[in-house]
Amino acid sequence: MKGLVYKSTGSWYILRDPSGQSWNARTKGVMKLENITSTNPVAVGDWVEFEIESEAQGTALIDQILPRNNYINRQSPRHKHQHHIVAANLNQTVLVVTLREPRTSQGFIDRFLVAAEMYHVKPVLVFNKSDLYRVKEVELFEALRAMYQPLGYPVLLVSAEKQEGLDELNAVLKDKTTLMSGHSGVGKSSLLNVLFPGMNRKTQDVSGWSGKGQHTTTFAEMFDLPQGGKIIDTPGMREFGIVDLSKQELSHYFPEMKDLIQQCQFNNCLHSNEPGCAIKAAVNQGMIHEDRYVSYRTILDSFEEETY
Repeated sequence: MKGLVYKSTGSWYILRDPSGQSWNARTKGVMKLENITSTNPVAVGDWVEFEIESEAQGTALIDQILPRNNYINRQSPRHKHQHHIVAANLNQTVLVVTLREPRTSQGFIDRFLVAAEMYHVKPVLVFNKSDLYRVKEVELFEALRAMYQPLGYPVLLVSAEKQEGLDELNAVLKDKTTLMSGHSGVGKSSLLNVLFPGMNRKTQDVSGWSGKGQHTTTFAEMFDLPQGGKIIDTPGMREFGIVDLSKQELSHYFPEMKDLIQQCQFNNCLHSNEPGCAIKAAVNQGMIHEDRYVSYRTILDSFEEETY
């Protein structure tokens, strides 16, 4: 039988079959995916084949993971040299950020965008808590929107508290499978509660039958939107840890840089101190925003080794 994974706690999963019935499932033996080293072979958003273990108890065994359209991977929160698949089969990923209480750094946003580009998942930036913005936050938002939108990144301004800007957000989410992420305190849970009336979601809530003590991990859960589409929530995710990326590859995931790379004098140019660098020339000419170049250099400098 075919099922869609709606929740993961690391060892147990909640599946939903085509009729809409839910099953508490575990994997049948050790499952490994070709070319993927992961702490969690089954991810939320995966389509799987399963067999019923106990119809009375609603339990099942997962036999096979069906081919994925895509997935997003990150550094495992517990094992630095292992990967954790956050979610699979996505249409887009939304980063909820704020410019006040707390302020999300541009560096965090740019790391998120690099990760989204790496996995070929369309990113959307949603700036929440607009009801708290003073003149300087409004000006900063306008500056960031002017920087990101020309790069092809949708930028939305919303207030979960005042329920403003939600029509535009709902239009972006409709009929799509969306991964939602954000720092603690940005109002992601409040936004989810507005999108799902009556949910009263708390990000630390964990299912009693299997998820005890897992509230600090990145285990995800998927919800069906009333107007069509699905949202995958990732409680506790602090950042998209960038994995399997070399220093030479980093600039390929900055859209404004990738078309200029071939114009650099050296094939292995890191766009740092090398002569004849087309990227640095573009920054000096105002073709690449200086703040984005600073983010690039900061990420580059964070690589302890050739890959991170």
